[in-house]
Amino acid sequence: MGLIERFRRHIASLGLPEGRALVAVSGGPDSLALLDLLIRARDVHRLDLVVAHLDHGIHPDSSTVAEKVEALAVSSGLAVHVGRRELGAGTGETRARVERYAWLEALRAKLGAEVVFTGHHADDQVETVLMRMLAGSGPAGLAGMAPVRGHLARPLLPFTRAELLCHLEQTGLSAWLDPANSDQRHLRSWIRTALLPALRMRLPEVDASLLRTSRQAGRDRAAWDAVLDTLPALDLQVEDEGISVAASSLGDYDSALAQTLIIAAARRAGCQVGPRRVERVLSLLKGGTSGTRVPLGGSWRAELAFGRLRIRREVPTASPLASWPIEGARGQGSWGRWRVRWAPGAVPAHQDRAALSAWFTVERLTIRGWGAGERLKPLGGVGRRLVVRCFQEARVPRSRRQSWPVLAQNQDIMWIPGVCRSDVRIPSHGSEALRVDVEYA
Repeated sequence: MGLIERFRRHIASLGLPEGRALVAVSGGPDSLALLDLLIRARDVHRLDLVVAHLDHGIHPDSSTVAEKVEALAVSSGLAVHVGRRELGAGTGETRARVERYAWLEALRAKLGAEVVFTGHHADDQVETVLMRMLAGSGPAGLAGMAPVRGHLARPLLPFTRAELLCHLEQTGLSAWLDPANSDQRHLRSWIRTALLPALRMRLPEVDASLLRTSRQAGRDRAAWDAVLDTLPALDLQVEDEGISVAASSLGDYDSALAQTLIIAAARRAGCQVGPRRVERVLSLLKGGTSGTRVPLGGSWRAELAFGRLRIRREVPTASPLASWPIEGARGQGSWGRWRVRWAPGAVPAHQDRAALSAWFTVERLTIRGWGAGERLKPLGGVGRRLVVRCFQEARVPRSRRQSWPVLAQNQDIMWIPGVCRSDVRIPSHGSEALRVDVEYA
C-alpha cells in the first residue's frame, strides 16, 4: 500500500473534529509533505485547511522562504497567514519553538480553528524518545509525542523521513533545508546527525527499539490517565485553567501511587511535572494549609484549597484592572477574562444569592475590583460580611479571588457574581429592571 493511501487511512482514524484547521508549514520537507498529503486527503478529513507560516527572522533567507510558502498556499487554493518575528541569528531552537507555538495558538484562537497540524514524523519520535531517555524522563515522558493532544495533531508520526522525502521527489515539490537542522550545537541536531548514526552502526534496530519503547510507555500513560476516572474517591474535576482532586483521598494513597496519580492529573491539565515537582506537591498534601501554593514551572501552580488539590495555570492580567460603568439600557463589556452583558428584564420571584445573573435598579453601577476590608450585606443574611469571607464561604481558592470582579454603586458593593448578592436595592417581583449576566471566559 502506498504512502498516500496509508496516510488517508491513518488520518481517518484520528477522529479529528470538523471545521477549520491550521497547517504549520515551515517550508521544510516534512511540513511540505504534510501539506500535500492533507490536500490529497481532503475528502477524508473534510477540514477547511489554512496554511500558517512564521518567519522567525533568524536565517537571512527566511523572507524568501515565507514568500514561497505563501505562493504555494495560494496556488493550492488555500488561505494563508504569515507571521514575522525578528529573533536574530543567534536565537536558540528553544526560543524559536516557544515563539512559534505561541503564535500558532494565538492564530488558532483568532480564526476559531479546532486543529493545528504539525509535520512531526517517526524519525522525530525516535529523536524525542532518545532525548528524554538521556534527560532521565519517566515512563510518561518516554511515550514521546502523542498523535493528538488538545488542538495539536501530528498525522505523520507513523511515517519515516525517508518516505516523506521520496514522496516530495515523486510529486516534484522543492523544500527548503534549514541549516539549523544539521547544526550540532543544538542537542536534537547532534542526536540526529552524530549520536543516532553511531548507534545504528552498532545497533541496526535501534530506531525500532526506541519506537517500541514509545508505544509501551504510551500504553502505560493511557492506562494511568484512565485510572483518574475510575477512582471515585479521587473526585477529579476539570476547572478553569486546570484540574482538581480530593486532597484527603490522594494523601491516603501509597507514596508511589500518589506520585503517579499527581503526574497523570497534571498531564491531564496540560502541565508536565517531574520527580522534584511531584515531591513539592506531596509535601503540600502532607503539611500544607488551605491557600498554600507551590510552583510547578512556568505559570503552573499546585494549590491546596478547601480540601482539594488544584493544579492550574495562572493567567497574568493587568493589575489593577480598570473599572468601568454600566451605561445604557443594553450593552456588554469585559473585565479581565470575565464577560458582562446587560439588558432590561422581568424580575423573578427569587434571586439566587450565588448566581451569575442579577437584577438591579439602574443607578450608577460599576464593574471593578474589590479591596481588603470591604463588606456587603448578603441577600437573606444578617449583618455586613467581609468580601473575603464571602469568597471563603463560596470555597473560591485564594489564587482566584483578586481577579474576581464586583458590581458596585458608588462605594457600596452590590454583587459578587457567582458568590454573593447583597440585599440592597432588590427590585420587586414582576417589575422590569436591569438584568446583568456575568461569565468567566
